[in-house]
Amino acid sequence: MKNFAHRFTYTAVAALFAVASLTGTSQAQNNLPATPAAWVDAFKKDLDLAYQETLENHPGTHDPRNPDFRKNLETARSNALALAEQIKDAAGYQAAFNRFNVSLHDGHAGAQATLPPNLAPGLRWPGFMTVWRGDSLYVYASENAQPAVGAKLLSCDDKPVKDLIMENVFSFKGRSDEAGHWWYFARQLLIDYGNPFIKMPKQCVFSHQGKTLTHTLAWQPVNGNFETWRTRSYNGDTLPTGLTEPRKNLLWVAMPNFQPDQAERETLNQMTKEIAEHRDRALHADAIVIDLRENQGGSSEWSRKFADALWGKNRVDSLMRAYSPNSDVWWRASKNNTEYVQSLVTRFISENRTDTAAWIKRHADGMQAALDKGDYFYVESSTRPKVTAPAATKALPENTVELKTPVYVIVPGQCASACLDALDVFTRFDNTKLIGAPSSADSTYMEIRIKTLPSGLARVVIPNKVYVDRGRAAGQIYTPAITVTDIAWSTENFLKVVETDLAKTR
Repeated sequence: MKNFAHRFTYTAVAALFAVASLTGTSQAQNNLPATPAAWVDAFKKDLDLAYQETLENHPGTHDPRNPDFRKNLETARSNALALAEQIKDAAGYQAAFNRFNVSLHDGHAGAQATLPPNLAPGLRWPGFMTVWRGDSLYVYASENAQPAVGAKLLSCDDKPVKDLIMENVFSFKGRSDEAGHWWYFARQLLIDYGNPFIKMPKQCVFSHQGKTLTHTLAWQPVNGNFETWRTRSYNGDTLPTGLTEPRKNLLWVAMPNFQPDQAERETLNQMTKEIAEHRDRALHADAIVIDLRENQGGSSEWSRKFADALWGKNRVDSLMRAYSPNSDVWWRASKNNTEYVQSLVTRFISENRTDTAAWIKRHADGMQAALDKGDYFYVESSTRPKVTAPAATKALPENTVELKTPVYVIVPGQCASACLDALDVFTRFDNTKLIGAPSSADSTYMEIRIKTLPSGLARVVIPNKVYVDRGRAAGQIYTPAITVTDIAWSTENFLKVVETDLAKTR
């Protein structure tokens, strides 16, 4: 099975579906509900369409390994409908769909409101930004020096901070059972997104340098500082795609995006080629840092190609066979899914990715054949013989020298989908050490498509396939060997972490 990273993540897919999103916004402008009752009616109709689209096309509906899928989908619809009668405007419409997604509990499925910009609720903040660092929220930056940078948030309005995060954040966003989502979503506690179903805090208690401070929140419209700090608080000063050498014999490989544009694709290919052709540089380096900050997935072909160049293709292939020796891919062969996968052939040809186009055409043809026969799934590897674990670990001849250089992989909390695929590969090697935050997790459902609803107010996210017997289980995260709790996730601070750890081994 070709390891085109077979998946577009919920977030990385945004650029791919920009046209559909804009179309939805244009439709929405012409179909805007004018009264609270109209918003309620619009939500109920769109929710029902999202439910039906998911039921008819999601692999889980007919997945024998997930017999509770239909029940969970029904529960998600019921939880969203419980809010429906309270909807008065666009903000309520959006929040109710967020409840549907949280209840569905799968980052590769659900529905998103696609509201015109003039209807999106205006963001507010209290003039400072918080960030999760393993056990609580801490002040990342503040416009007025109070609360101070580094101060720990203890409670708001007499509620412990973790309870409030569960109530105000994870009831509408993310998955609280994934450690990485605390690093990514918990910081939103003190950002007002206009959700009418929650009550924003008024007064919070912080601790700093042995003192306790009660701070009354001054809610205000966001500004330039907010936009800068919101991203940097969890990603740090992310670097552009490329290979640099911050000091002699330390290689820094920045991979912030596995859904690259043309320029980034060229850089990724050139970086991989340079590693392959000048491998002595990597073999004799003090350390190699693979920086995944900002990465939220895309296509795993990029990390796999780089791993092949760094460690040797035959070694990578052998270890991945041992990790997931009998994994199958079942493509849900509904009419809509099949047409979507067929459309990808043209897209990849236009991008001069002929190998990938040939790979996806083979599976599109398989889906069409299954659809014609009335089968629910086309099983990608049904003709491949199963292997035993000893056979899976047998290494092919490898002409490259074994890489023993320490490899540090910086993991952000939002790392999911193809970003997790990269970790699957990198962590097969004993010289790899993860640093940063715990990752997010995936279900076994991948390769999404997005359909804009007729109202133009929302779009549905549908995965097209399910992984069976994958080495990494559904919901499984990666935990770093070194958790980096510095308030600033700067390149400088990560470099210090690497240098400190290297010094211990010398």
